[in-house]
Amino acid sequence: MIVFLTSFLLLSGVFFALVAALGLIRMPDLYCRMHAATKAGAFGIGLMLLALSLGSGEARIWIQSGLIVLFFFLTAPIGAHMIGRAGLIHKLPLWQSEEIPKK
Repeated sequence: MIVFLTSFLLLSGVFFALVAALGLIRMPDLYCRMHAATKAGAFGIGLMLLALSLGSGEARIWIQSGLIVLFFFLTAPIGAHMIGRAGLIHKLPLWQSEEIPKK
């Protein structure tokens, strides 16, 4: 049962990491790319580390994985904020949809 749960968590984490990578390529502007990379990437890494911890069963791995997830969830929003702020300071254009009429 643990093998199936570990496999499911690992594949789910890989899926979210792939979504984050595709978001970096497909999103139209810096702000959308930043959002895709931080949200889906952090969740994917969290799921993969949970799968690693569950698969190993050692307390040392649980502690290390928990610290990595904590560090990642603390630093990813700060990094995204700094990237967004740099884009705002350099006046990078926002994406404009063709469907919304301009006034």
